[in-house]
Amino acid sequence: MKFTRRHDLTPHTRVEMVRLAWLHQGIYGKMTQIAQDYHISRTFLYQLIWAANLQLETLFSDQQSHVQVSQPLLEPLILLLRLEGKCSIPSLSSILKYFQYRPNSVGYLSECFHNYGGALPSTLAMAEHTVVFYLSDEIFARHQPILVTIEAQSTAILKIQLASDRSAETWKAHFDDLGAHRFHSLGMASDRGLGLVAGYHAACQDARWVCDRFHEFQDLFDRRRQLERKAYAAIAKEDEAAHTFHNAKSEAHLHKRLQHYEHAHHACEQAIARYDQLDLLLHLLRDALHLCSPFGRLRTVAGVRSELMLLLSLIEEIDDAALMKLLHPIRSHLDDILAPFAQAESIHGELLELVPQQLLDALVLAWHHEHLSYQSHTKQKHYHQHERQQWLDFAEGLLENQFEPLKAVVFEKLDTIVQASSLVELVNSFIRPYLNSSKGQITQETLNLIMFYHNHRRYKSGKRQGKAPIELLTGEALEADWVALLIQHVQETSHSPSLTASAPLALMPHRPEPTTPSQTPPGQAIVEPRTESALSWSPMDAEAA
Repeated sequence: MKFTRRHDLTPHTRVEMVRLAWLHQGIYGKMTQIAQDYHISRTFLYQLIWAANLQLETLFSDQQSHVQVSQPLLEPLILLLRLEGKCSIPSLSSILKYFQYRPNSVGYLSECFHNYGGALPSTLAMAEHTVVFYLSDEIFARHQPILVTIEAQSTAILKIQLASDRSAETWKAHFDDLGAHRFHSLGMASDRGLGLVAGYHAACQDARWVCDRFHEFQDLFDRRRQLERKAYAAIAKEDEAAHTFHNAKSEAHLHKRLQHYEHAHHACEQAIARYDQLDLLLHLLRDALHLCSPFGRLRTVAGVRSELMLLLSLIEEIDDAALMKLLHPIRSHLDDILAPFAQAESIHGELLELVPQQLLDALVLAWHHEHLSYQSHTKQKHYHQHERQQWLDFAEGLLENQFEPLKAVVFEKLDTIVQASSLVELVNSFIRPYLNSSKGQITQETLNLIMFYHNHRRYKSGKRQGKAPIELLTGEALEADWVALLIQHVQETSHSPSLTASAPLALMPHRPEPTTPSQTPPGQAIVEPRTESALSWSPMDAEAA
């Protein structure tokens, strides 16, 4: 049952309801009549009676020593369970009920998270103009688009928006709002979403757009997986034909089954050859798209174009009709695919003014292997880490005291080259569990909350380990953990009272057997109210009539 807060029920009205219910306890039909008169549920009425019993019991019982419960209280706990633990609200409610933490109703928790998100912005605002490179994408919650834009280097979410559509006008307004919050875009990497690309070009006419390589070549790599499955299926058929041939008895059957085996063997050889050829060429294609050659020289647009055209021609010669259709859009988008290499050429010229060619090649190779080490599994990761250190040692031996500043300059310049929008896909995968736990019924307030958590949480691994996205974006260290920062921000900006301001929340110890108010153990910790508003609080205030 869904509960809603009845703001028209004043404290005086609630006292009158309790008085009537108290006087008519045990009279058949009276509780139903009272509930109907005040348009409330009988459950809520019984909860009011329970609260009245509890308050009277506390008022007229012997005074017990009050023990102040130390932090953490309930507010940090539910935030950690919801955002760090990715618990759904019903699961969170069940956890709180098991440990007898109050309040714990689904309606109350939903309202709390709604208040948290309502006090947070959906767009980051900078104190001064900040030059960034956008990574933008769309994610869907029950067919409703969510527009996400992050910053390429820090992965900070700059804006997250629950939109009615994903048209060019909606995306243009999205980017215009980012501009109004003092973000200046050098460019954007994304897939070829029509509204996304058109909206960006309309909002940032002079900025460059980089197509996402993953989406450009995804169909080719999907075709490789299909050919691999076909090759395994052909191997199985050949093996089956061989067993059938060995089981033949008569000469006629032997001849017939031999022909069947030869046909299966020929089909198997062709299937394996198609897969092997495409697999080899796609490996070469992936290597050709690296920013530098195996010798550390940054690739040029002309060189990469020549390599890609040759590889695409070789792929075209594979005996597979489906490949022809897949290659046509790649050829037409070649200029967009080569855009990062034009930036690499420009950076190469700038760096040559600072570092000799041989040392520059060594530092580029070190950066290249460091970049690959974060994308590799254990064995390959160790190989790339070893190679990186080898080239760094070589450069350090020649540069000596100038090594650290020059290395920092080279790495910083190379990090500005964006070739894909894959990082925004990682952010989408970060958001997806929250959409699943809410069954797709997402609100803008929830998205605001997710955005704040992502931007202020510190990475636990990778090259950004120990840093939060907002720290990487602004260059300023956070003074506290994301939970404390969120609570502080909500208390400072929201007109709605927070949990700690509205209720004396106790972390009650778990008891195996339920007890009535009169059976409360004498040693149980009780939190003394700190404000006048806390005195009138009961577990039902957050639940609805």
